[in-house]
Amino acid sequence: MSSSRYYFFHFCFLLIISTNCLAKTNFKPKTLFLAVKKDPSTLQYITQIHQRTPLVPLKLAVHVGGESLWVDCDKGYKSSTYKPARCGSRQCEFVNATTCGECDVGKIQPGCNKNTCINVVGNPATDTTFPGGEIAEDVLSIRSVNGSVPGPVVTVPKFIFSCAESFLTERLGKDVKGMVGFGQHRPASFAAQFTSTFRFSRKFAICLSSSTKRNGVIFIGHSPYFFSLAFDASSDLIYTPIITYPNYIYFNKASPEYYIQVSSVRISGKNLPLNKTLLSLNLDNDEGGTRISTAVPYTVLEASIYSVVSKAFVNAMPKDVKNVPAVQPFKTCFDSSAIGMSRLGYNAPEINFVLHKPNVYWTITGANSLVKVSDDVVCLAFVERTQSLGQAIVIGGYQMENNLVEFDLSRKRIGFSNSLFFRQTTCSNHNYA
Repeated sequence: MSSSRYYFFHFCFLLIISTNCLAKTNFKPKTLFLAVKKDPSTLQYITQIHQRTPLVPLKLAVHVGGESLWVDCDKGYKSSTYKPARCGSRQCEFVNATTCGECDVGKIQPGCNKNTCINVVGNPATDTTFPGGEIAEDVLSIRSVNGSVPGPVVTVPKFIFSCAESFLTERLGKDVKGMVGFGQHRPASFAAQFTSTFRFSRKFAICLSSSTKRNGVIFIGHSPYFFSLAFDASSDLIYTPIITYPNYIYFNKASPEYYIQVSSVRISGKNLPLNKTLLSLNLDNDEGGTRISTAVPYTVLEASIYSVVSKAFVNAMPKDVKNVPAVQPFKTCFDSSAIGMSRLGYNAPEINFVLHKPNVYWTITGANSLVKVSDDVVCLAFVERTQSLGQAIVIGGYQMENNLVEFDLSRKRIGFSNSLFFRQTTCSNHNYA
């Protein structure tokens, strides 16, 4: 995009004055979108929204299993339309606030008001939670979709979010001011609020780019999801049911995280001898099973599962491919000089995550199974779980790159496209700039 065109769109976004590039109040979008870019230092997936009056651009980390939108209100939050949620208000009831209280740490300001309801907000990058997130509402704007190109900007004048203190942004990317959560069972999650405002489909789809220079995209609302040459990636989706964990931490409500059933793992067509008990989610203690997370850069496997998967992967590699010393955080690495390339990435054994039925599986090819760590070394892009407890499998961002993943909440299912490389396109090959 030329610089003049970029500044035109940026100008339109900030000033909300032109009906040619911005939403009228009676405009009813069917789909919205967010551009998403991979941060090279943290490997987090970063998007940008516009919030407040006057509108301010905010960089946010994407957390697919996050409760809702939270932002740092400690530093520089200025808005004439900021409104805290008072105790007993509909906003407090809407978000199922954890408690109600008084801020006593200093002067009254966004994030610190009297008689307001608060929620717990968290940062998975530091495994930190903050129990004092003031619930509030303010103006928020993002772009809509018009076929295969951007449509008008749409604005929600009273978008509900939580204020957090600055410490919670630790280990987020440069200039990132919070997180945008897409969790299930949360009426105040990012996608859910747009769904209720504009009354479109209760679903969103994520397509993460592997590039740190070119954007992927998140769609909110109806398909189609167009990529190069008007290819609709929703036509390739295979679906598996969403599993809900009913007892979230110490709250009496279901978890916002997304769980699925991985029944088995195949490498080069062979089923691996895994502990099947570990593969099932224990609904009493949140152990085992499979969770999907954009907050984890690489898929995490429980130790015994990692051992079986890595050994099978090594055995399935061509004999002339040599193992080399591990490169943290990876344990299984190879000399890349003997590994060829194809349109599906590195020539590597195909991995299948078999889902709820034997004929329903998600295919992981070399582009998502091997990661380059130096000029002559690639590693198996899975890491061994170091904690004694947790999910057996946490599917991370790297394995989702250049795959479209749709979260269809109305039908309680998740769809996987498999690699867009099969269709000779990528998650960054779109016109949603």
